[in-house]
Amino acid sequence: MDQTPNSAGAHRPLSFSSATRGASPLGLKLARTGLWSVCYFVFYFVQQLAELFAPLLLIAGVAWKALPVLIGAVSHVSASADPQARDAIANVASAIPEQITMAGHTLTAGGMIWDGVLLMGLAAAGATLATLAGRNM
Repeated sequence: MDQTPNSAGAHRPLSFSSATRGASPLGLKLARTGLWSVCYFVFYFVQQLAELFAPLLLIAGVAWKALPVLIGAVSHVSASADPQARDAIANVASAIPEQITMAGHTLTAGGMIWDGVLLMGLAAAGATLATLAGRNM
């Protein structure tokens, strides 16, 4: 007698039997891909905005913080120069504000530098999350 082991599954195609075990509905796959696509878009968009504004804030903050120091150095050099030039430099130095308030928000040089650094961190986090979302799609 010629008996094959597991004769009940012998007539079933191999691809059909393996596909039905781990398959999920097509709608669920599409929803998962759509969700990861939206996540990827959001993370990448946040990364792009952070990469745009981080250097702007950082450079503006450093320039604002360094400007009074540079003007002070120029005023010390020009102390022996013309008194009118010294007065003009002193007027310029006193015109640089320590903080600016716009629409209820107070901007300072140190705050702009710190915001630039935080935006760099946000850009790195956005890149990491966008990469993870891209792998899960």
